[in-house]
Amino acid sequence: MSEHEYVPKSKAGKWFNDRLPLLSLGAHLSDYPTPKNLNYWWTFGGILTFCLITQIVTGIVLAMHYVAHADLAFESVEKIMRDVNYGWLIRYIHSNGASMFFLAVYIHIFRSLFFGSFKSPRELIWIIGMLIYILMMAAAFMGYVLPWGQMSFWGATVITNLFSAIPLVGESVVTWLWGGYSVDNPTLTRFFSLHYLIPFLILGLVVLHIWALHIPGNNNPIGIDIKKPSKDTVPFHPYITVKDIFALLMFMIIFAGFVFFSPNVLGHADNYIPANPLVTPAHIVPEWYLLPFYAILRSVPDKLGGVVLMFGALFVLIILPWLDTSKVRSATFRPMYRQFFWIFVVDVLALGYLGAMPAEGVYLFLARITTIYYFLHFIVILPALGFLEKTDPLPASISEPVLTGGFSAVPTRSDKIINENK
Repeated sequence: MSEHEYVPKSKAGKWFNDRLPLLSLGAHLSDYPTPKNLNYWWTFGGILTFCLITQIVTGIVLAMHYVAHADLAFESVEKIMRDVNYGWLIRYIHSNGASMFFLAVYIHIFRSLFFGSFKSPRELIWIIGMLIYILMMAAAFMGYVLPWGQMSFWGATVITNLFSAIPLVGESVVTWLWGGYSVDNPTLTRFFSLHYLIPFLILGLVVLHIWALHIPGNNNPIGIDIKKPSKDTVPFHPYITVKDIFALLMFMIIFAGFVFFSPNVLGHADNYIPANPLVTPAHIVPEWYLLPFYAILRSVPDKLGGVVLMFGALFVLIILPWLDTSKVRSATFRPMYRQFFWIFVVDVLALGYLGAMPAEGVYLFLARITTIYYFLHFIVILPALGFLEKTDPLPASISEPVLTGGFSAVPTRSDKIINENK
């Protein structure tokens, strides 16, 4: 028996644990050795788990009252808002919860990009995370269609039409998605079924994501491996759980602010008008969290080219561990990469803004420039930095910078220059 193996004290606990070791799993998670220098950017994994559970629970309740029929869907949503006990609250939690989910996942992704959490030996963790992200996008798009308002109907029409650009099978794929030759009732029922199913697929991938994380262990802000577990780590509980709970409470306050004070600010006014196939909205846009990819899609005049580029923007994220050639993980010790990272953040924010603007004039020109830079960042800049960048020296262990209040325990390049000039 290992030194840290959990042994239940009661006979009932021992009987249960011998047949289904859930109690041992709980003890493992409690004692799981975690790098002692994790900051609040590492709390978004727990926040995302909370968001997923919230979406599943509220989604199940909403599905009990929602009617997936083109003639009744809009009215069923109104009934949920007006007649179902606390239906307005459940619906606002679910609709704003999608935005909070994506806000947290974007912070989680950019944290991984900055601190190199996608690098060896954590490539599979990153790939599973990207698959979760892609499924989130699919679930969010299909959920946006369900209220069957103007933006729901025309958003579904525009996005599903993109698949017609695929050679040979495109038209057949679109016909299958529509369930006919236009967006209508069969489309709505298909999207409702898939929207209900996908979150459970995401939940399964989240379990794999966490399992894969527990093999190499957590990355940390300085991006080096744990040298001495007894000195470099702390038990997950209570040190990390307390930090996670505090961060979750702060996140929930922001979440509640949207739900109770501005529940519709992240939506589109046209979606409160029933779907009308004869009236096209002035400007068709997806939800804010899909806008960067919408800008990339529209930056190419050719429909097939736009679809290829949009999916290519996701594909480069999946293969990122092999595009970044640097041996150093954390941007803390990569001065050139730090600058390009923040340029990339601005580029993505600009793509989001341009995705909400009309695809014409200066907006279209800027969308093309920012799209080009998006791909240059991954395909040219990151591979080149691995060979051109001169990184700062890494500390010998996690404990040194933690215990000394910084990185002064190991002399930096500037310290050496100063000492030489003395």
